[in-house]
This record gives sequence, C-alpha cells and structure tokens, in this order.
Amino acid sequence: MSNDHDTTSHLRRIRSFVLREGRMTPAQERAFQAHWARFGIDFTGTVQDFDTRFGRHAPRVLEIGFGNGEALAWASEHDLARDYLGVEVHGPGVGRLMNALAARDATHVRLYKHDAVEVLEQEIAPGSLSEVRIWFPDPWHKKRHNKRRIVQPAFVALLATRVAPGGLLHLATDWEPYAQHMLDVMEMAPDWHNDVGPGQYAQKPDWRIETHFERRGLKLGHGVWDLLYRKS
Repeated sequence: MSNDHDTTSHLRRIRSFVLREGRMTPAQERAFQAHWARFGIDFTGTVQDFDTRFGRHAPRVLEIGFGNGEALAWASEHDLARDYLGVEVHGPGVGRLMNALAARDATHVRLYKHDAVEVLEQEIAPGSLSEVRIWFPDPWHKKRHNKRRIVQPAFVALLATRVAPGGLLHLATDWEPYAQHMLDVMEMAPDWHNDVGPGQYAQKPDWRIETHFERRGLKLGHGVWDLLYRKS
C-alpha cells in the first residue's frame, strides 16, 4: 500500500509541464471556438472509449508535448491506418494544430489540453497504446531543475502500464545531458528493452520528421539523439 502511495505521490510531483502560456493569436483563439468540438477531448477523469470517439478500432499513438503540432499534422496525412492522440498544455500550440488539422480535414487525431500524467492515469486504458512519442521535451538544463524532467523512472513505469506488449516508446532530444539521462533511466526500466541494442541510441527513424524546432537546433550546432524502446 505504501509503495503505491509513494509512486502516485511522486507522479503528482512530476507534472509533464510548467505552464508558461504564450499569447494566442486571433486565429488560434478562433480555433478553439471553431474546432475544439471536433478535435478536442475535455478531461473528465474517466477512461475514454476511443473506439467510439474515433469511430473505428485501430492502433493508437500518443504524442506527449506536441509543441506547435508539426509532427502530428504530418502524421494526419501520412499515417492513416493509426489513430493519434496529442497532449499539450500550451494553448497557442493546440490552436495552431487544430487549424492545421482542419485544413487537412483530418479524421484520426484528437487532442488534450491537459497534464499528461493525469491523462495517462485516468483517461487511457491499460495496454491500449501501440506507441508513445516524447520528442524534444523541456530538458531543464540547470542541475537543481533536473528532477522536473518528465522522463523519470516513475513516469516510464506508468507508460509501461498503458502500452501494449511489443509497443514502442520513442524519445528524442537535442540536449546531450538529457539524452544520457534518458538512456540511464530507460536501461534500468524493467518493463522496457532497447530496440537497437543495450545502451544504444537509434538512428533517426523515417517517421520522425525534421521539425522547425529541430532545424533551429541543428543550425546552432546541437546534435539530436533518438531512443527506441519496446514494451516487454
């Protein structure tokens, strides 16, 4: 009992974000009025029936912290066989992505504007995801802030309960100390195994497009590290 309580308390402290809400443009504000009913999911704290919500039974991919939504917009056109869930707390990015999805008439992407830990704990059924993507999360550069990084043992243990056996966890970062931290955490995680070999980073997979964020980092001389892990 005490271990379960300690894990839950720890996850409560590891929120998937620190809210730094930017100012939304008029177009992004209009997106919430025009498109939220179509693309948005209101957090209710109960397990969702995604078959009903999407109108089909299909493998489901969760992207945590999708930023401006470039990758999800691309997936809405290039991966029609799977359903996509995106979680992001910052309104401007959510609004921008909804406008992009509406322009593409996307039918298989739904979005949360909410904390990822609570969505995972309360709205997503165990073993129901085929893939989770966490691309370029906040690295929290300062050592005293490292504990705020989302990739922590308790969090990847939670992810393991929501991903089906054989499912994929794909991490990516352009901050080398965070890449090493991710590798250390994942190599010790009992429910995950490295898809390319123990202690190894992966080559960039074709499905991870080079986003504006990444291009900016590469111009600054940053490397990029991908990590691929399978649910045991």
